[in-house]
Amino acid sequence: MSQRLQGKTAFITAAGQGIGRAIAEAFVREGATVIATDISAALLHGVVEATGCRAQVLDATDAAAIRAAAAQAGPVNVLVNAAGYVHAGTVLDCTEADWDFAFNLNVRSQFRTIQAFLPGMLAENGGHGGSIINLASVAGSLKGAPNRFVYGSTKAAVIGLTKAVAADFITRGVRCNAICPGTVESPSLRDRIAAQAQASGQTLAQVEAAFIARQPMGRLGRTRWAAWAAPPRSPHWPCTWPATRAPSRQEQPRSSTAAGATDPPEAPAALPPGGAASGPAKPVPRRLLDLQRYGSFVD
Repeated sequence: MSQRLQGKTAFITAAGQGIGRAIAEAFVREGATVIATDISAALLHGVVEATGCRAQVLDATDAAAIRAAAAQAGPVNVLVNAAGYVHAGTVLDCTEADWDFAFNLNVRSQFRTIQAFLPGMLAENGGHGGSIINLASVAGSLKGAPNRFVYGSTKAAVIGLTKAVAADFITRGVRCNAICPGTVESPSLRDRIAAQAQASGQTLAQVEAAFIARQPMGRLGRTRWAAWAAPPRSPHWPCTWPATRAPSRQEQPRSSTAAGATDPPEAPAALPPGGAASGPAKPVPRRLLDLQRYGSFVD
């Protein structure tokens, strides 16, 4: 690994498992000081044992806890918002409680962490710029997915939030991007498969086969692919791909290729060029692409 995050600090929510953990592991490999947070102390224990990173139990829906965590952490170079929950069902299945919980965890938590950590990235507050990475989804504003009504609604909101923050702060040295994975093999997916099997009377294998059948690439994604979604090889990441064109084949991450693609090499997640604190980004508002939108598997 290039150790390109040596000397940088990253704060990651929902780092106990799945994509959040994959990103934490990738950042540690690249030399970052990682503050891994999760609501589960047991899951965090496993991350610490595997990586040696710092850990803190955090409920991402608790505004006071987020403010306290930001005060304790101090200025960070990278903020990764990976906390989220996938509700199943249509608009007719969604209750007021479902709607409130989904938006509170999937969207409001990101608003709160950004509001808490972004000031420390700004030059006027002694910061050196930074990178904010939000987990969105293919299901949302990019496309509608069956039985993902409230989940898709929240992820569309995340994309709007991401674009707004990027437009406001790119000229002040802070980048904000979203990663939009599809269905990824993870503990939470296994929980959803089990719940769907129980509700439908199908076997686990039947439900899993249905998930796989709707993937254009013919298989489920992997957490390391999502961790690799923002190509670190680009020297100008994340302002390389203009919103007016799609990336060339050479620019696309390998996880975006057609069925039969080989696994991409292990690589760090959403790495800013030269580390997040390499100095204020140049004003490039016309070249902003605030959303990693090129995926070939769907949630």
